[in-house]
Amino acid sequence: MPPWIGGKLTLKNIVFYDRTFMNISGFMLAQSSPHAPFAHAVLSWYAKFGRKNLPWQQHKTLYGVWLSEVMLQQTQVATVIPYFERFVKTFPNLTALADAPLDEVLHLWTGLGYYARARNLHKAAQIMRDQYGGMFPTEFEQVWALPGVGRSTAGAVLSSCLNAPYPILDGNVKRVLSRYFAIDGWPGEKKTEDRLWQLTAQVTPTEQVADFNQAMMDLGAMVCTRTKPKCDLCPLKKDCRANAEQNWLAYPGKKPKKTLPERESYFLLLEQNGKIALEQRENSGLWGGLYCFPQFTEKQALLAYLAANGIKQYQEWPAFRHTFSHFHLDIYPIYAQVGGLTETADVDCSPWKKVPEKTEEYQSDLLSAVKYWYDPQHPEPIGLATPVKNLLTQYVRNHYGKNGIL
Repeated sequence: MPPWIGGKLTLKNIVFYDRTFMNISGFMLAQSSPHAPFAHAVLSWYAKFGRKNLPWQQHKTLYGVWLSEVMLQQTQVATVIPYFERFVKTFPNLTALADAPLDEVLHLWTGLGYYARARNLHKAAQIMRDQYGGMFPTEFEQVWALPGVGRSTAGAVLSSCLNAPYPILDGNVKRVLSRYFAIDGWPGEKKTEDRLWQLTAQVTPTEQVADFNQAMMDLGAMVCTRTKPKCDLCPLKKDCRANAEQNWLAYPGKKPKKTLPERESYFLLLEQNGKIALEQRENSGLWGGLYCFPQFTEKQALLAYLAANGIKQYQEWPAFRHTFSHFHLDIYPIYAQVGGLTETADVDCSPWKKVPEKTEEYQSDLLSAVKYWYDPQHPEPIGLATPVKNLLTQYVRNHYGKNGIL
């Protein structure tokens, strides 16, 4: 049993080095008193204004808090809540999640983005089922070793459920500390991040850790916001250097600007008897494990593919841009049908165009190459990339009226 559950830390589990409490793996532990000015101000504010009724805060479990922390990475609370509620209803415990097909997990994740989180969530659940008997581990090193779990997430889970003395450093905490201490530099740089880890350990109390960590996240989300922070309402305003300088915009330091590259992709929406051809991507990489339309880097290649398989006409749908963290993807949807044509109701689409004579050779037969035909009127629980889901919804509305939904 972790030593903090009984309320005491033992020298077996921590060492005192350079005036900093650390665990046996060298990670800094909380070291402040709850009565120190910083901790006291934050805890007092949390008692009055902090969020205490979020779904994962009710009947706390390690599983539920872990799930919420993973979902909250790069995603706002309001967006996460309905996804979390669907997840725990479908997968009420670790074993249920571990035993579920990855397709079902990705289906419930569709629209939340950053799909590697869902794949890692599934992998981690299987590890805990196989190595820990379906129980969530309580040792920091074991939690941190799980796929998709970083240092801050591990600390957040253990501190929230067990009051373990681990500080956290998510985006909200980075912003609060950067402004309070006027820390220059982008938090994504190792030097700056290391300094922020030292500071969060120094201000995190050895008691009431769960409340303090939640308070710091709430403070960043509700008061010390990215733009237009509510400094007058902040419990730390008296000693905050950014507030004293009236220069909160300077902190945290900005990420060095980098122009995102642009790519193009042509999506083939191929229909046969009311069903659409989809293919599942490899588990790793972009949209890993999700179902997508066949994609082509050039329009000419897509049209040659249609010509090689006897398809005479196609329709261009409006292009749009989908932005990833590291590049822009300009998507050009092209709709075609196997067999005779049927009318669509979408006036925004261009008229039918003739497929040019084939100029390239394709060895595979179209119908045998398609391994999955998706029925939008009776959708199965599979993971869909967001642009794919949006285009399928458009298809339903085109064919079955404006009120059609996927």
